[in-house]
This record gives sequence, C-alpha cells and structure tokens, in this order.
Amino acid sequence: MKAIYILWLRQLKRFTRSKSRIIGSAVQPLMFLFALGFGFGPVFQKAGQGNYIQFLASGIIAMSVLFTSVFSGMEIIWDRQFGFLKETLVAPVSRFDIMVGRTLGGATVAVVQGLIVLCVSFIAGFRPVSLMGVIIGIVIMMLTAILLTAAGTALGSKLEDPHGFQMIMNFLIQPLFFLSGALFPLAGLPKALSTVTAINPLTYAVDGMRGAFTGVSHFGLPMDIGVLIVMNILFLALGAYLFSKIEI
Repeated sequence: MKAIYILWLRQLKRFTRSKSRIIGSAVQPLMFLFALGFGFGPVFQKAGQGNYIQFLASGIIAMSVLFTSVFSGMEIIWDRQFGFLKETLVAPVSRFDIMVGRTLGGATVAVVQGLIVLCVSFIAGFRPVSLMGVIIGIVIMMLTAILLTAAGTALGSKLEDPHGFQMIMNFLIQPLFFLSGALFPLAGLPKALSTVTAINPLTYAVDGMRGAFTGVSHFGLPMDIGVLIVMNILFLALGAYLFSKIEI
C-alpha cells in the first residue's frame, strides 16, 4: 500500500508542476462547451430538446476526463523512452502495485480536470438538479477516470514508439468521444449508430453523469454504474497483465 501511495503522489506532483499542462488540458473542453453550447443552443431548443448547455455539460466533463486519463496512462511511452520507467521497475515493488499507483494518480488528475470543467460550466448556465446528483456524478467521474487510465496504461504498455500515439488519438480516443452521445441525444439514432454507441464504454460514463447531474438518463443510472464497474475490473486486469509483461 505504501508503494501505491508513493506512486499516486508522484503522478500528482508530475502534473501539478506543469501549470501550462493544467491550463492546456482544460482549454479544449471549455472551447467545446462555450462554442457548441451557445452556437447550437438555439437549434437544440427549437427542436424541442430544451437547454443545450444543460445537456452538453456532462459530455464535455467526460471529454476532459477522457483525454486527461488516457494521456496519463500513456505516459509510460515517454517514461520508457527517457529511462524513468526502468528506474521504477527495478524497485523492490511488485509491478501490480506500480500499475495501480500510476493508475490512481492519473485518475485523480483526470477527476480534478473534470471538476474544473464542472465548476466553469456553472458560468455557462449549467445547473445540476441536486447536491446528491453532484456527488453521484463525481463518483461516476472517478469510475470513468480509473477505467480510461487503465486503458491508457494497457495501450502504453504495448506501444514503444511515441509516434504511435497520434494514431491512437485519431483512431481510438476521438471516436470514443464523438460516438458516446456527448454531443447528441441517444434516442432515435439509426440502428448502426445506436449499436456502436451501445458498445462504447464512454457512452455509459456520459449517460451516467448526465443522469446524475440533470436527472435525464437513456440507460438508467444502475445500468450505467454497473457497466462502468465491470469495465473497470476488466481493464484494470488487462492493464496489470500487459504492464507486467513490459521488458526493460
């Protein structure tokens, strides 16, 4: 447990030392929130769907958690390139503890980023339905962050070339976001698109946060949370296995 705590703290320090990284990680989600929220808000309202900011905020929070989590997990690639990973792996600590510590650290950073976006969304006019809803939403945010950081760790454990990160960005991370229902309602989609969103883990994170914050959920909170818990177990196991196979 001590090793997990030390690695968790190390991940937090690495992030907080870079103010530009903190600002940079929040800029893109906030641009989406304000540009899309106010740009498409009137169209969304005329279509009878209500306040678009109220709908969109949960998706943008999930977006912030997604990018920060996966980037934190894939820091393994850069650590391997510069030799930092070797220093960690030769320590008298099990690789499972190392992986869990890194994952929890990256997930904590992602939750902080999500909370920053949540707070700023209040300025845009977003209003959660209740305090309990906010608490449940933060719990879902934590589950999402752990899941995605573990997924990033699994990917980073298999990739050795930093240039492969751009491919992951274009062919995995962005489709996960755009096909999660973060920007559009899930009801009434064509069958093919509905199937894709249903197998996307981020869909349940977005839907869960939206259900908690606004009281409107497509799948229902129990199903959203249940899917996230199952996916957490699977990806933590996968990430731990692949991380244990890294050769130094």
